[in-house]
Amino acid sequence: MDEQTPEVQIPEVLPTSTVSEFASKKVAAGICGILLGSLGIHKFVLGFNNAGLIMLLVTLLTCGVGGAVMGIIGLIEGIIYLTKSDNEFYQLYAVEKKAWF
Repeated sequence: MDEQTPEVQIPEVLPTSTVSEFASKKVAAGICGILLGSLGIHKFVLGFNNAGLIMLLVTLLTCGVGGAVMGIIGLIEGIIYLTKSDNEFYQLYAVEKKAWF
């Protein structure tokens, strides 16, 4: 019988400049999430264009009614962004590409 060995993935070691460059977006995204969350600007700052477009369209197409919900989501996400450490922020939003919460 031919035994198959499981494939082991070795995590990439990324230069710290990459982490610090992406983490510099943390404050901008956090403040935009808190102040302009209903428009999804914080999503565009992080490069999540689809999620940002969804938030923007929900706000605009519902004449602002959906903006209340999107504003609460933006507020929560802005606070989450600002409370993460730089490494944790980089891991979640740059490596894992987590677009929501």
